[in-house]
Amino acid sequence: LNFIFHRYRYLYFVIMFTAYILIICFNSTIVCLIVIHKNLHEPMYIFIAALLLNSVLLSTALYPKILFDVLSEKQIISYSACLFQWHIYYSLASSEFFLLAAMAYDRYVSICKPLQYPTIMRKTNICILLVIAWILPACQTALPVGVSANIKLCNFNYRGIICSSTVLKLHCVISRVVYIHGFVALVDLVSLPVLFILFTYIRIFIITYRSGREVRRKAAQTCLPHLIVLINYSFLFGFDGLIARLETDIPTTVRLIMTLQVIFYHPIFNPVIYGLKMKEIYKELRKLFCPGKIV
Repeated sequence: LNFIFHRYRYLYFVIMFTAYILIICFNSTIVCLIVIHKNLHEPMYIFIAALLLNSVLLSTALYPKILFDVLSEKQIISYSACLFQWHIYYSLASSEFFLLAAMAYDRYVSICKPLQYPTIMRKTNICILLVIAWILPACQTALPVGVSANIKLCNFNYRGIICSSTVLKLHCVISRVVYIHGFVALVDLVSLPVLFILFTYIRIFIITYRSGREVRRKAAQTCLPHLIVLINYSFLFGFDGLIARLETDIPTTVRLIMTLQVIFYHPIFNPVIYGLKMKEIYKELRKLFCPGKIV
């Protein structure tokens, strides 16, 4: 695998660089459309813009180092830089669950409490939800990074494309604080948001099932993209957390494929889903790329 990688590294660089440009273009296009067009200045679209912006930030934190490594004879990173990348990766990755939870809450209030929607989803509350979605994961992931900075290393050969929680395998002894915090963070940053999302959508489906066909159609139109993104992202992120806890080594090829899906497939998958499935965003995309056609 290393021989093949070394032989075709310039091809891999072009592929990865193209992927990064596509991620920036796809996500930024929809974010700009939401910012520019006043008909998209609604809480649901604001949360979508925040989610796509989060993907841009995450990709920008990872891709430059990956591109540099592809062209390098040896892939080297300092331990402090690795810890910083770990912190950024898990902070922004966890923020995605909180943003999806905020989107689910917005749909829940809109469908189940329509009369209270303008009062609950005010600009102030939207800003609070966005701040929590970015600040809380950043603060919580700072603890294990700070503790790990002072732990002695017994292994200096890191197997992975990006620095994640698998860096714990480099430690001579895994700190009990870091280990316990990992399970607490799994509950706080992943399990609780996912359970909240599932609860809200179950409530939405119960309400819409009792309503007319038109209500069910509109609910499915706005909720289905969120569920698809959640299921896809939960699977990819769950795998990354799993390999950090397993004692047995995951085959390099499998690790490579799954990591590439997290950093490539998911950031491109999001704007495509929202661009095609969200009716108002799709209209604006049609106007942008096909101005001569009637939408």
